[in-house]
Amino acid sequence: MVAPIVAEIGPGVPVLPPHPGAVVPTSDSSSIASEKQDESGRKTINSDGELTLSGSETPSFSPPSGKNLAVEGLEPPRLVDLFLPQNKKRNQIKDLDTIATQRSVLDDPVKAQHFQPPTTWENYRNFDSEFRWTWREEKDLVRLLDRKVLAFACLAFVSLNLDRNNLLAANSDGMLPDLGLTQDDYGLANTLFKVCFLIAELPGQLISKRIGPDRFVPLQMGAWAILTIFQFFISGRTSYLLCRCLLGFCQGSFIPDLMLFLSLFYKNAELYMRLAIFWFGMQATSFVSSYFTYGLMQMGGVAGKEGWRWLFFWEGLLTLGMAVLAWFKMPPGPSQVKRGFYTDHDRQSKIAVMRIIRDDPGKATMHNRQGLSFKQFFETVLDYKMFPLYFHGLLFEVPQDTVQQYLTISLKQLGFSTLLSQTLSSVHYACTIFTSLAVNILVELTRTRALNCVLLGIWVLPCLIALKLLPFPNPWGFFAVATVLTSGPYIHPIQVAWVSEISGDVGKRALTASVYNMFVQGSSIIGSNTYRASDAPEYSKGNTVLIVLTTVNMLFYFFTRWFYRRINIKRDERWSSMSEEEKEHYLATTTDKGNDLLTFRFVF
Repeated sequence: MVAPIVAEIGPGVPVLPPHPGAVVPTSDSSSIASEKQDESGRKTINSDGELTLSGSETPSFSPPSGKNLAVEGLEPPRLVDLFLPQNKKRNQIKDLDTIATQRSVLDDPVKAQHFQPPTTWENYRNFDSEFRWTWREEKDLVRLLDRKVLAFACLAFVSLNLDRNNLLAANSDGMLPDLGLTQDDYGLANTLFKVCFLIAELPGQLISKRIGPDRFVPLQMGAWAILTIFQFFISGRTSYLLCRCLLGFCQGSFIPDLMLFLSLFYKNAELYMRLAIFWFGMQATSFVSSYFTYGLMQMGGVAGKEGWRWLFFWEGLLTLGMAVLAWFKMPPGPSQVKRGFYTDHDRQSKIAVMRIIRDDPGKATMHNRQGLSFKQFFETVLDYKMFPLYFHGLLFEVPQDTVQQYLTISLKQLGFSTLLSQTLSSVHYACTIFTSLAVNILVELTRTRALNCVLLGIWVLPCLIALKLLPFPNPWGFFAVATVLTSGPYIHPIQVAWVSEISGDVGKRALTASVYNMFVQGSSIIGSNTYRASDAPEYSKGNTVLIVLTTVNMLFYFFTRWFYRRINIKRDERWSSMSEEEKEHYLATTTDKGNDLLTFRFVF
């Protein structure tokens, strides 16, 4: 039997609203649940602390006069509502001036003392468990954060993607023969880049945690921008490989740094669609940059230099400009912004802090410029409960990444011109936006991660079988199959948000994001070495490997779902068997932290 969730669950688990007709138990009958309210028989909170709802319409809640009560009954408007009008109607709040404060363990007079933030927390001055706000205020704040935080993070990510895509574009302009390089040299360069990227992940994240992502991210961007500019001067195999290695070191940990940055401003449940939009920006950039880079490469012959050299030069300068902008514009955290960031600084900064800490008290366990100890480091890296998602990070992207890395080369080998190769290789980016959006909406609607991630394998596997079994196709046939394969839903943002949500506290979250991304980079290393020149042009052996990896990853999602569900059931049984005194004693004396707490529940 599943134990009551409301006010019992600890950090990391957002409290879901009750459905019509549901009964929500709570242990706090003196505050939230003690208020009786009856609106045409639709909602009643009885003396036992049970909130009962009836009817087909989700009710709105109004605080009784003279009392500030945390109210749970509607979830905040979600980003998915922008795309599904019927969903928006279901979650519509009739009175935006009712209380929006989410019920939290902070409202429990016994348990709250065990989840108080330390005085060293950067947002401590805005911490007030009695503070309340309305739906209108939260809605306005989230829109402001989307404009000033999410949009800027997307811009920074665009700069990363520009520098990643310019190598593919340079290949279509003949960079390899110009430098006297072979296809295997290209694969080696990709491997070295990913290895250096992987090596830099954890050190970079540790530095970012110590000095803050608002400082480290601009420094990273500036460093790789300068290296991108210097690719203008590469002259052969050695300088080419050296540049790729240095770029890998500079770009390592950049994505986890941005994930940590966004988690400071958004609730766990809000991250799923926002990270999806984050990566949609990547796909859109990849699509548009194909034409942008082709225009830059038309400078070929200027000053006697090839077009791909000018591509590196100008895109490096553009990234350098973004790095300077990031240095002055990235806010350290919701309480550490300059005047003018919020429309009502004092109140909105408090709302920004309390909505986050109520959603996940684990985010207050460390200062955003506090480094991690060696003990915390090893405990996080060796946390077996994160291993299933690391395994998925290693495998899920290999099939699409392998085909995508060699797509421009394959199209050129099949006789397509430079412009046509660039154009055709960008089609799947536009398609991926729609397939990824659909899967992310499914995640929000079903609140299921593992089963929706299986959809990627269902999409990719038939295409891989076609590449394996069908005779080597004509150029347009290959383009069609490769485009469908690489247009599959991009589930990386789902898994990144999943890792963040089950990490449990801010210190562990910083490292788990990096470790997960290391495995993702490992998948790129596998992808760079799956297709070999000796196996061209059919790549029969390579496609066999991809079919096996895709099948294994699909089946493992079912194990992951079972694994997390089993942990939750065991914890429910143990927690339910404890008396109230035993529960209080556990919370007061336990050394468990984050996702090791008995009160923590994993999402799956």
